[in-house]
Amino acid sequence: MNRQLSRALVAAATTALLTAGALPAANAASANAASANAAAANGHAAHYQAVVAGHAPSLHPEGATWDPLHRQFLVGSLHHGTVSAVRPDGSVRTLVDEPQTIVSVLGLHVDAARDRVLVANGDNGVGVRSSAATTGKLAGLGAYDLETGRRLFYVDLAAVAGDGAAHIANDVAFAPDGTAYVTDSLSPIVYRVTRDGRASVLLRDARLSPAPGGYGLNGIVYQDGTLVLGKYDDGTLWRVDVRRPADVRPIPVTGTAGALVGLDGLLGRRDGSILGATNGLGAPGRDAQVELRSKDGWRTARLVAVHPSVDPAVTAVTPGPDGSAYLLSGRMDLLFSGTTSDSFTLRRI
Repeated sequence: MNRQLSRALVAAATTALLTAGALPAANAASANAASANAAAANGHAAHYQAVVAGHAPSLHPEGATWDPLHRQFLVGSLHHGTVSAVRPDGSVRTLVDEPQTIVSVLGLHVDAARDRVLVANGDNGVGVRSSAATTGKLAGLGAYDLETGRRLFYVDLAAVAGDGAAHIANDVAFAPDGTAYVTDSLSPIVYRVTRDGRASVLLRDARLSPAPGGYGLNGIVYQDGTLVLGKYDDGTLWRVDVRRPADVRPIPVTGTAGALVGLDGLLGRRDGSILGATNGLGAPGRDAQVELRSKDGWRTARLVAVHPSVDPAVTAVTPGPDGSAYLLSGRMDLLFSGTTSDSFTLRRI
């Protein structure tokens, strides 16, 4: 099947789904049908179980995403700096490998309407490509073709920041028009990258600075012109109107006190809720999946559920087949302690 037909089958549905916006209920069925039809036409009949036991030599994925065009998960390797497709049996196939550019893959998201995956590049010193020149100094965003892994663009975000400070690009979200937004965990910055790769600083606010020696901004969700940012070290949430980014404000959250400390990846759902993963890798958090809701456009929020994780060191929540969601454990606990593992887990939640 040619790529233009594949795009036509899913473009209308998947843009809203994977930008973490709230897809109207009336369109949900058509979105699933479009993805299924595209997969069938491409000859893909992948069936993922509730637990995907991933296996690949020292892959250590920190981020994961769902590719509805090919009906497969993609994971990024913190250790090897690659992006891989995950088969239902847990084995992987490398899709993106740019050793001269990508050191460690953190967040990644599929922009199915444009046949691409957006990849956040950073270096926290645990990758096989880590070096003194890049550790804590690297922030970039790349866009890669979903079928071939060919680079569409790459932008050096640390150069765009232009401050000589510490930088790590962490997570990425995007709007329906293809504009991407990227968090920086070592600087209080959110970047904006146009669909063709032109980058700028959307906001820079000292309140978003990480604690000394820690990680600050992490997960990010785009919903209807609003960004919801999660701050890892203290578990706070922040609201940004992309039309007025200087007016960034904390989001008061009601619920279990301290439950959001160590808040890592975020996922916006069709019903407008946000799911998140928390861990204790670099903050006094616990391994859990959380659910947040808002009735006022994320001016305030409620923590409505905290579910302890079966798997250790969970870092991301990813969309899955047919509207499902999966929690990722890439065994960052082992990697950060100097030990590698050949296993990772995607578990349906």
